[in-house]
Amino acid sequence: MDFQGQTAVVTGGAQGIGFAVAELLAAKGVTVASWDVDRHNATAMETLGGLAVTCDITDLASVQAAYDATCDKVGTPTILVNSAGIAGPNAPVADYDVAAWLKVIEVNLTGTFYVNKVCVPGMRSKKYGRILNVASVAGKEGNPNACAYSASKAGVIGLTKSLGKELADMDIAVNCVTPAAAKTRIFDQMSQEHIDYMLSKIPRGRFLDVAEAARMIVWAVSSENSFTTGAVFDLSGGRATY
Repeated sequence: MDFQGQTAVVTGGAQGIGFAVAELLAAKGVTVASWDVDRHNATAMETLGGLAVTCDITDLASVQAAYDATCDKVGTPTILVNSAGIAGPNAPVADYDVAAWLKVIEVNLTGTFYVNKVCVPGMRSKKYGRILNVASVAGKEGNPNACAYSASKAGVIGLTKSLGKELADMDIAVNCVTPAAAKTRIFDQMSQEHIDYMLSKIPRGRFLDVAEAARMIVWAVSSENSFTTGAVFDLSGGRATY
């Protein structure tokens, strides 16, 4: 896979799947700009030859400022991986906190929309781009006691399909992945009962490793992925293979 001379934006690049993707892209010669509200791993990103940009993806002005800073320092991004997200609390719909619902939708769905909105024009100008939005198996199947997370990730799938069709006449691919649970800091937001439920639904009998996710994502944002767009790549360990 030839990535030489390319710049990538990875949201949520401070940890978890986002950081694993940033590491692998950097190893392949990509200059990576990690956009995150968390400064965790900022030094590591700089060691990799990239940028750690403070960005609140729920604030359109913050996203635009991060984009402008990235273009100014390392060039126009032709690769985008949207990995930033939160889980929210676990509760049935009837008891779900309204403020928590709004926050999860704001981060996971509206934030992904903002980042796509800001980054797409630069790809159009270059007539090339690769976008990968991280959704979730919960967006396909829905997890009980996780209505906001499930709904937000279903929205990410719909957004991906819509944008993929809008850009299909160009060499700009827009796809998403639907991971099963991986042991990252997002587990800190979940009850143990919910974590156990998610594991019980994975036929592989284990959680996803972030390195496994990174390998699929990096292929999806490579020039080799030249035909598939608007697609959903399964990463659920056999739970939902459609």
